[in-house]
Amino acid sequence: MGRFAVISMTDKAADRVREIMATRESAQGIRLGVKKGGCAGMEYTVDLVTDPNPKDDHIERDGAHVYVAPEAALFLFGTEMDFERTALRTGFTFRNPNQSSACGCGESVELKPADLKALAEARAGA
Repeated sequence: MGRFAVISMTDKAADRVREIMATRESAQGIRLGVKKGGCAGMEYTVDLVTDPNPKDDHIERDGAHVYVAPEAALFLFGTEMDFERTALRTGFTFRNPNQSSACGCGESVELKPADLKALAEARAGA
């Protein structure tokens, strides 16, 4: 069994993370989090990582490094991160099983925490 991963990344998401890392000399990857805000209650945050936090969950795919903030892991557990370019938006997208609803603009979501027991068991089995 492979290493435990809070989230998974598509090829397109990994490509974009590598592009971001290549444009910033000190970039170690990106960090995903969630914050309160928007019309549906929570928003995803994506920040550049130059100094990884050892408490973060770390996901790596083909040289693309994504860190997940500990306080966000429960809300992001099982999420697939993708990247899309459309006429209306360019950015990361998240297929999140913990999402109960989203606003019309797609910028904010309502998230319920994953089962803490399932997350702990998945981490322990890794």
